Order: sequence, then C-alpha cells, then structure tokens
Amino acid sequence: MKILKTYMKKERFVKIGSAKSNDEQNIILDSIADGVFTVNKDWRITSFNSAAEKVTGVSRREAIGQLCKDVLKADICERNCCLRATMKNGKQIINKKVHIINAEGRKLPISISTALLRDKKGNLLGAVETFRDISIEEDLRKVIFQKYNFADIISKNHKMLQLFDMIPDIADGGSTVLIEGESGTGKELIARAIHNLSPRKKAPFIAVNCSALPDTLLESELFGYKAGAFTDAKKDKPGRFKLAENGTLFLDEIGEITPSMQVKLLRVLQEKTYEPLGGTQSIQHNVRIIAATNKNLEEMVKEGRFREDLFYRINVFKISLPPLRERMEDIPLLIGHFINYFNALQKKNIEGVDEETMSVLMSYHYPGNIRELANIIERAFILCKTGIIEKKHLPDSLFASPAKDSKKEAESLRDVEYIYLTNILKQNNWDCPKAARQLGIHKSTLYRKIKSLGITMSE
Repeated sequence: MKILKTYMKKERFVKIGSAKSNDEQNIILDSIADGVFTVNKDWRITSFNSAAEKVTGVSRREAIGQLCKDVLKADICERNCCLRATMKNGKQIINKKVHIINAEGRKLPISISTALLRDKKGNLLGAVETFRDISIEEDLRKVIFQKYNFADIISKNHKMLQLFDMIPDIADGGSTVLIEGESGTGKELIARAIHNLSPRKKAPFIAVNCSALPDTLLESELFGYKAGAFTDAKKDKPGRFKLAENGTLFLDEIGEITPSMQVKLLRVLQEKTYEPLGGTQSIQHNVRIIAATNKNLEEMVKEGRFREDLFYRINVFKISLPPLRERMEDIPLLIGHFINYFNALQKKNIEGVDEETMSVLMSYHYPGNIRELANIIERAFILCKTGIIEKKHLPDSLFASPAKDSKKEAESLRDVEYIYLTNILKQNNWDCPKAARQLGIHKSTLYRKIKSLGITMSE
C-alpha cells in the first residue's frame, strides 16, 4: 500500500495510455501484495495487478476495459459503490468490508480502500481501489465466536465459561434452579439453555414474569381457572403449569411475589399438585421449575420479606450471573454479535465500530447490562448511513457524568484494561506465560502491557 501511495504521489498514472507507462505501472502494481485496479471516469478498468487476478480469478487481459462491477460483482456495486462515492465527494474509503463473486462463482469477503486518481495538473483521471481477501480472518472470527458461544450466550469471561461447563450437568438433573442477576444479564437465556439441553427439551418452555401481574391474575395465570370461577370465566382456561407439563416453567422475578402467593407456590412445589381457580380437585404436575430474580433473596429472607422455606425449595442449585461491568472483555464479542443480528434483521451491511466508539463503549458502566448494549447498537443502526458506527451515533447518556459510585463510575479504557489483565493474572496465580496463553497473546506482549499499565505483580 505504501508503494502504491508513493507511486501515486509521483503522478505516474498521467500517461496511462502509453505502452512504456503501462509496463512500468504493471511492474509497480505487481509488487504490491494487495489487489489493485484503476478505473477511468467511465468506470472502465485501466489497470489490474497480479494480486487482483489471484483474488478474483479474472486475468488482467480479461479485466482491462471492462466495467469494474462486471469484474468484481460486489454486493455494493449497484447501490453503494465505494468508487462512485469517492469520485463524487473526493473522500477516501478505508478498509470497508464487502463481498465479491470470484470467477468460480464463490462468494469472498474482501476489505477495500479507494482514492481519487489525478494527473499533475489536478485533473481527475478516475479512481483506484485496493483490496485484500479476508477469508482467513473471517474463518478465524467464526472459530473465536464458536469458542465463546454457548446456546446463544456469548462470553469469554472466566465465570461465564465455568458456567458453560456446568450447564449440561445442571440440565441433565431435574432439580429446581435459581438464577440470580441484575436485569438484562441474560437470565432467561440461561434458563432456555438448561431446558434445551435437558431430557425435557421436546416439551414446552413456558415463561412467566411474576412482577407484571397482581396476585389474583398471577394465580389464574399459573394455575388456570374453571368456568364460572368469576364473572368473565365463560370456559375453562389452562394455566402455565398445565401448558408446561413435562417441560420447564420459568418464573422470572420471583422475588416480587407477595407473601400470600409465596404460600401457594410453596405448596405447589412441595406437593407437586395445584388447584385451578374455582376447582375442587388437585391436579398433579410434572414440571421443572427454574426461578430467576434480580433481588438478593437471602437478604429478603433475613428481613422477613421472603419465606425461608420457599427460598430453600427453589434454591437447590443457584446460578449467579455477573453484570456486564464485571465482564467488560465480552463487550467486543457482544458488539459483533449484535451487529450481525441487526444486519440480518434490517438488511444492512454495517461492518463494525471505529476505535473511538469502541473506547466509549468500553468505558460505560451499563446499568441496563447486555440489554442496554443491544439497545445502543440498535439505535446506532438507525442513525448510521455508512459502514462504520461512529461516536456521533451513540446516545448522549453514554457521555453524561455518572454518579460518584464505585460500581457505577465509568472507567477509562485504560482502567478497564488494567482491571481485566489484573483479574486474568490473579486467575493464573500471576503466572505470565499461562496468563498469556489464556489471553491468546505472546508473553512478551503481556509483559509490555503489565509495564505500560503499571500493574504490580504479586505472589
């Protein structure tokens, strides 16, 4: 790329038509590892280097004189042509990810950059595009994603990876599970993963938000009712326990139910039976219960706000999900996941976020956790008209001064990196080579990071 820039600065593309200039041009272009081609103002290809031949499978002889869209067959050629945009506004495009169809009909991901082509008098001759095959990088990205993706839950955090290892064993059993975590940490995703890996996976997974309904409605929602149980009860209605028969019932925000409802739910869990509203006979159920809460139920038990016997009945196996601020290393993975999701949903081709935007996203404290990050990316999709999400596409709330709270205070990117590396080192008993292997970097890189961040090594 540097050779190409130097060559362009010397304005040697001026005499593109002469044989001597073409020979010299081809020698220079063929020495560049990236694919390079130039077009005139009519979009006809005027030069095409050997790396371009290799990536596209099209020979120089075939390419010269052809419209560039007929050679590259890129997914942006018709509507969002980068060369056309550069020719129109004079701005370079750097490393935009697109897909082309090569001579064998195979779809290839490439990264392209564009610039204007002028003669020594400043007259516009056309444009130049450089590109490189990023198939290997894309394959590596997929491998990394698969490594840190478990049943649609994405994380490289050590606590989450330990949980991933346990979930199959938890799923195999039939015990009641309690999932604790702040709102937006993915409690329902964990519950669904347990169900989908369990022997009950062919039966229904039914979710109920206990905080959304008052007692009378929650009772009829859970246990159903018989015709005539109340004024509008014209016919029998099955409850969620009935609908979840042989499957899993997910009771979200169980810490919000009233004491009277706690008594009724305890009886159902103890005796494995329930009575629909207006019913006279108990019905046996075969339902696995997974409960979730964003409250500290142990503290609520001590304060007398949650029944101790119910707590122990649902707390057979407890899972505690860390908030996003404690797993900041997951943010780049999650951003990539949400970008792929919204690209598919909104038929867009957003490639990622720029460095400044990533710095802002890594410095925010996320009181709404993963759900809030998803909303931030979805909002950015609405505003982003280019292939890269920029700082201007982020909501103002990310730049507001946070409260003076150690948990909520937004940290700088350097602070985040310091905390993350210190945690990894602690996990590996300050063994740098071992920590470097976990991080996937060379130990010399880790030593440089330790020195630059001022991390004090401990025993």
